[in-house]
Amino acid sequence: MAQTAGGWAVPVSASEPEFLPVLDVPEPGRQRRLTVFFRWLILIPHDIVLWVLSIAACFVVIVGWFAALFTGRLPASIARFLTNYLGYDSRLMASQTLLIDRYPPFSLRQPRDYPVRIEVLPGRLNRAAVFFRLILMFPAAIINSLASAGWFVLAFFFWLWVLIAGEMPHPIFEATAAVVRYRMRFTAYALLLTAAYPKGLFGEERGTEEPQSATRPLVLGGLAKGLVVAFLLLGLGSDLAGSIGGNSSDSTDGTTINTAPLIPSR
Repeated sequence: MAQTAGGWAVPVSASEPEFLPVLDVPEPGRQRRLTVFFRWLILIPHDIVLWVLSIAACFVVIVGWFAALFTGRLPASIARFLTNYLGYDSRLMASQTLLIDRYPPFSLRQPRDYPVRIEVLPGRLNRAAVFFRLILMFPAAIINSLASAGWFVLAFFFWLWVLIAGEMPHPIFEATAAVVRYRMRFTAYALLLTAAYPKGLFGEERGTEEPQSATRPLVLGGLAKGLVVAFLLLGLGSDLAGSIGGNSSDSTDGTTINTAPLIPSR
């Protein structure tokens, strides 16, 4: 039997263990230049709300971890809250990455008329996988971090392109959606909302079924896949540059006088 959680069905009985969380985003269209110009500024109130929700989600998932360790599943109320939190985070991320021009609502539950949606089916969890979740999710965390950091390196150029052209080119849309979806799937795995390990960063093959949105299925073209590779390489490069810079700073002794201007680290 299923219970509704912010617009999504959250089954309290066993579900398909390998169901990958789904992100639905509409096809890219025209965007208002004014909202693009002030995009990250006008989303600050949402950032504050999400920060507060993330603190609550941290405590809730700890309780859920103990419950899943003994029962093999998340309690329905915990699954419902974490699913709603994940939906809020995904709607905000879609707006921040310029995938959609509509301002996200201040609603924990999925609004019926908002086109960015997720589908998560919490169900049975392997207790061993729950116990070692922090270790198991480490490789996916690295991929998620590199892809996100690489996208951020190019974020200004994407923003400038959309600001001038009034729309996002399809290859950039596909590559950005792939990063946002992988991040959503990684977060769902970390929150114990799914037993399926995060995958699909490079999209999937086009099937015979009718597409339900621009990202279901998410089929990446050659340029989009190249961009995803560039994200990973840029993320790795920025991480190595930060490590080298940190090591160089640590290696200086107390007798060295640094006359270079101080630049705050990001």
